[in-house]
Amino acid sequence: MDHDGAPLAQLTGISKSFGGTQAVRGVDFTLHAGEVHALLGENGAGKSTLMKVLSGELTPDHGEIRIDGRPVRLTGPADAQHAGIAMIHQELDLVPALSVAENVFLGREPRTRLGAVDRRRMVRGTAALLERAGVGFDPRRPVEQLRTGEQQLVVIAKALSLDARILVMDEPTSALSAPEVERLLEVIGELRRAGAGIVYISHRMEEIGRVADRATVLRNGRVVAGFDARSMTAAQASEAMVGRPVHLVFRTTGNAAAGEELLRVEGLAVRTRRPRPGRRDPAGVDLRVGKGEIVGLAGLLGSGRTELLETLYGAGTKGTWQGKVLLAGEEVRPRSPRHALRLGLAFVPEDRRISGLALEHSVLANAVLSVVDRIARLGWVPRRREQQVARASVERLGVKLASLRAPAGALSGGNQQKVVLGRGLLTEPRLLLLDEPTRGVDVGAKAEIYRLLGEVAERGVGVLLASSEPAELIGVCHRVVVLQGGRTVRELDTGHTSEADLLAAAMGQGQLEDLVGGRR
Repeated sequence: MDHDGAPLAQLTGISKSFGGTQAVRGVDFTLHAGEVHALLGENGAGKSTLMKVLSGELTPDHGEIRIDGRPVRLTGPADAQHAGIAMIHQELDLVPALSVAENVFLGREPRTRLGAVDRRRMVRGTAALLERAGVGFDPRRPVEQLRTGEQQLVVIAKALSLDARILVMDEPTSALSAPEVERLLEVIGELRRAGAGIVYISHRMEEIGRVADRATVLRNGRVVAGFDARSMTAAQASEAMVGRPVHLVFRTTGNAAAGEELLRVEGLAVRTRRPRPGRRDPAGVDLRVGKGEIVGLAGLLGSGRTELLETLYGAGTKGTWQGKVLLAGEEVRPRSPRHALRLGLAFVPEDRRISGLALEHSVLANAVLSVVDRIARLGWVPRRREQQVARASVERLGVKLASLRAPAGALSGGNQQKVVLGRGLLTEPRLLLLDEPTRGVDVGAKAEIYRLLGEVAERGVGVLLASSEPAELIGVCHRVVVLQGGRTVRELDTGHTSEADLLAAAMGQGQLEDLVGGRR
């Protein structure tokens, strides 16, 4: 690609510290018009910090920013917007109680001649933006009624509404299903052809090769490598990110399909008087999980994967149950998460920042939250015992942190996820429920999580894992159950299934019987 003239954006010698931690160290980074530049690195490598500097959210300690060759000083997001810069954050910055349209135009509401908010124009404009992003839900719906993936699409629509020339996308596809990812990549192609420059942060290597022109790798706050993204291999990128060869060995357990049955779900459906918009409660789910077996849950956005896991954990919609849930042969109905924990179930939710962690509290408090009753003596928690349990958990999972007393919100996304997973494992569950456990997690952390799942399964724990990544489901799981509209429509043996097979099943293509010869 030929880049005549000054870069669209040029960052030179950017450094930023937080207390004694140097997050970014003397980084140079350029972005040209009509280019997609991938920014890669492990969680905590400095990617988000660098982009927050470009988007005006952080002021660098040292360095210079130039837009169209001219030095600029960005003292806040408003300055960045004025300069034509917009950022799509990995952690969604939406107001849950407001509607989709109100969130898209928040602070920039169109006005009538009399100065009142023109809601009709706002709804029309939002509908057009959502259509451009490939979705068609009602712009008047409250954001709190949307699933995480749908909220991600709202944030993308909001960024498109700014008509930015420089667009920073931080893990934009982490919560999207395959068709939504395809539509987003089409939108990125349209923006590139219109002359926009896009910084693309993602841990999904297959996307990088498809969408990006160049790739820059950060490690420990420094630039360590640069690649032509179209010819870069996942192995090259992974080794540059972690500083050593990384082998993503998915399955570390043998075929556990013949193991003793642990979980059986028969015809599970939840009937509610007032169904919540945007939810897809179980409407006829059949599946089983054996001891030491990892079973995947596949399906498009809105298929009901998350709602099934929440129902099994006693955290879903309250209503009338139909069908049966048997745990080790005994019929159960978890009434609450506390009850589910007593039954031997643990749950790692999709949105770690909202459902998984108390971000303002310490890593120590978050790590032992589920086992406080176990380590307490006469209602009092011995500090030394609490610290021993927490330290053993974070060391087992390789959590990178300055101190157990540091707030959980100060950790990178991957390390936050490890804390949530470690807390679930501390309860010594019989069945582990996982919803997108590697969402927004770097390649090194993914390898560690896969290793842990292998260890857990070898100890006889059953795992039910929902994921939107076909490669992960096929690589990690022994079998995959496909959901559509809250119903089980297919079961696949991953030993005889390709990613294309799995995607076709999730999209409802082909017949609804097992590819490998009958539901077992």
